[in-house]
Amino acid sequence: MNPVEKAKREWQGKALRRAKAMEAVMRPTVDLPPPPMSHETPPVLVLTAPSGAGKSTVAEGILKSRSDMVYSVSHTTRKPRPGEVEGEDYYFVSEEEFLSLVDSGGFVEWAKVHDCYYGTSKAEIRRLQEAGRGVLLILDVQGAGNFSRVFDDALLVFLVAPSLEELERRLRARGTESEEQILGRLETAIGEMEFMHQCDYTVVNDRVERAVGEILSFL
Repeated sequence: MNPVEKAKREWQGKALRRAKAMEAVMRPTVDLPPPPMSHETPPVLVLTAPSGAGKSTVAEGILKSRSDMVYSVSHTTRKPRPGEVEGEDYYFVSEEEFLSLVDSGGFVEWAKVHDCYYGTSKAEIRRLQEAGRGVLLILDVQGAGNFSRVFDDALLVFLVAPSLEELERRLRARGTESEEQILGRLETAIGEMEFMHQCDYTVVNDRVERAVGEILSFL
């Protein structure tokens, strides 16, 4: 059995069963009032998911519907993908610059994922909240876990693709990763599914409009 087929079976045997259990057990909880949030400062919403689940697309839909919220731009050492803009999608920095910020305590969270560094600047969040804006962050699973330990009143939403096959299709549609990188992301996604249980809500991103509407109902 080749590695991709093995990953698919593992997903079907583990992650997909958890997703079905989520429909039966976790989904009803989304109709309950969201956890209480302090309104002394604007809210912080964190979207997290395995790579390829559609975090960026869903985030765009949220921002179009909520003019009071803005996107917190993270720092990364990875190279820009086609169409990405400096200061809008990420702050693209060298590894040396990134590690200098780590040493100076400039990040509220940072992580190394798929050989690249990602971090959320304390100054960026502070600047946005002082301006009276709600903050939306897109973080990988590792980064979201680190972030929630500092901002414990943040609302964490875990986004999941309907199936491993759909996740694989989205990753291949990017056209930016090698076969080895795609396989690595699929295998990582299986383990990252466990993090949904540490989030406030889990949302299946089968249709962007539906996922956006569901998340907006939590705010």
